[in-house]
Amino acid sequence: MAPAGKKEKPMHSLLAGATAGAIEAFITYPTEFVKTRSQFGGKREGPIAIIRDTIRTKGITGLYSGCMALVVGNSLKAGVRFVSYDHFKQMLADPQGNVSPSRSLLAGLGAGMTEAIFAVTPSETIKTKLIDDAKRPNPQYKGLIHGTASIIRQEGISGIYRGLFPVMMRQGANSAVRFTTYVTLKQFVQGTARPGQPLPSAITFGIGGIAGLVTVYTTMPLDVIKTRMQALDARAQYRNSFHCAYRIFTEEGIRRFWTGTTPRLTRLVLSGGIVFTVYENIIKLLGGREA
Repeated sequence: MAPAGKKEKPMHSLLAGATAGAIEAFITYPTEFVKTRSQFGGKREGPIAIIRDTIRTKGITGLYSGCMALVVGNSLKAGVRFVSYDHFKQMLADPQGNVSPSRSLLAGLGAGMTEAIFAVTPSETIKTKLIDDAKRPNPQYKGLIHGTASIIRQEGISGIYRGLFPVMMRQGANSAVRFTTYVTLKQFVQGTARPGQPLPSAITFGIGGIAGLVTVYTTMPLDVIKTRMQALDARAQYRNSFHCAYRIFTEEGIRRFWTGTTPRLTRLVLSGGIVFTVYENIIKLLGGREA
């Protein structure tokens, strides 16, 4: 992220964010697959059991069911996220270009809502349906393109926008918490240990990882509701997101809202480190920031 008084060029921010998002999605996808599988209703499955069963029945490639939907969506999502965050941050900055933690939180919330509408909901819905379909004995979808076309044909364009509300809530909270944590920690480290110096990639990775950890525990319930609302049988099970949350709470208990925490924690800690590190390095390669 840009230091006080400096900003990224929108095209540089878009390119760096999109590249970082695609790389992160591919590297961490098996953890996303396991997290999503564990959040479906029915029998509870632990991460190790899901991995073992998937490899036994589908092979190692089974852990990448729905991967392209997330890679494409994550690339677009990260690009939109960084561009919109920088835009909102500049709008909320004081005359010296500084952004307080509370305003950074608002900028992150706005970025999360924006990415949810334009990128996350369609890609997450398609990815979730592909994963849900892949665990069936006779899957009906033959890949990203066939699956997307089938979903739209069967359910209309609203079929890829299932769970828009919980996705907006989750992404808004995700970006607000992640960016605020990252920017606050980065400013603290630069202001105490390395004043006026760029941070090494290892420190950037560590700060991004901490931001991912904080994000997981604060937003996990929204992630579980989002997954349930995007499953293949969601329309038959839940009237809306609030009904979904009510049923989970009353029928399965409050702990069910944190199902899939371990694989999601693994992914978001790695994700935070990878995305911010790749992003910062690509910005440097593209010529840095403009005053």
